[in-house]
This record gives sequence, C-alpha cells and structure tokens, in this order.
Amino acid sequence: MRKWLIALCCTFSLLVHASEPLTLDWLDLVPESERSMINEQGIAAFIDHNGGKAKQNQMGKVREELNGSQVKIPGFVIPLEGDDKAVTEFLLVPYFGACIHVPPPPPNQIIYVKFPSGAPIQQLWDVVYIIGELKTQHVSHDLAEVGYLIEGTQLEEYDDM
Repeated sequence: MRKWLIALCCTFSLLVHASEPLTLDWLDLVPESERSMINEQGIAAFIDHNGGKAKQNQMGKVREELNGSQVKIPGFVIPLEGDDKAVTEFLLVPYFGACIHVPPPPPNQIIYVKFPSGAPIQQLWDVVYIIGELKTQHVSHDLAEVGYLIEGTQLEEYDDM
C-alpha cells in the first residue's frame, strides 16, 4: 500500500509540473547556431540597409523542438485585429516599437498571437506575458515575416521579479 501511495504522489507531482508553461526569454527562440548574431540587447546585430530602406533580417530559423510547447513569454503588443476594448490577433515583439519602426526583428524574434477570446489591452506600451501553445509556423504579414505562432490562452501583467 505504501508503494502505491508513493507512486501516486510522484505521478501527481509530475502532472502538476507538466501543466505549468515553460517560461521563455526571447533568446530561447533563437537556435544555438544563430546566437552569435544577436547583440547584448537581444536585437539582430546586423541590418540590411540596401536601397536606402531598411529591410527585415531574414536570418531567423526557429527551434523546431519548441513546437507544441505550452509557453509563457513577455513582450510588447502590436495590435492587428480587434477593437478598442480587446485585441484578437497581434504581434508579440521583444522591444518597444519593433515592426512599427523599420526594420522589424528577424522572424524568430516575432510571434503572431491569436487570442480568440480577446485580450484586453489597456496600455500598449506595457510589457505583458502571453501564455499559450507555441507553434513553429511561418506567417507572412505586411509588417514582417514571422517564425512563431501562439494560440493565446492567458495574458498577464509583466512582473520582472
């Protein structure tokens, strides 16, 4: 009986921890082979300025092993779909002004977020956590090429502690 109780407790503990999302930093989205191209601010170290207009750096392979993971990642919101009360689709980016001011970050530093229930966004300049299932999916948008998609299930205020 004692062995069964221990086994049951261990199994329950694993299930509880398995349901917690994996907290990611933006550098975690970059494959090891590309990390040498990122500077200390986490922004691509080189930008193509050919023709007078800055272009998105297309380096930006995704980490396929993260596909299907439940994740939690902080970032800034660039609204795409929704109204003045809730946003249902948006880009999540690592720094304020990304994609609005050219050039956008590389594809592996932008996440397309679908939030069907609508995420209330009071102050777009604040950092938020997005929680949901991360997919390694290429999305082409007018603002940028995107390497990841999250089916958002929860939005939280950012707490840097």
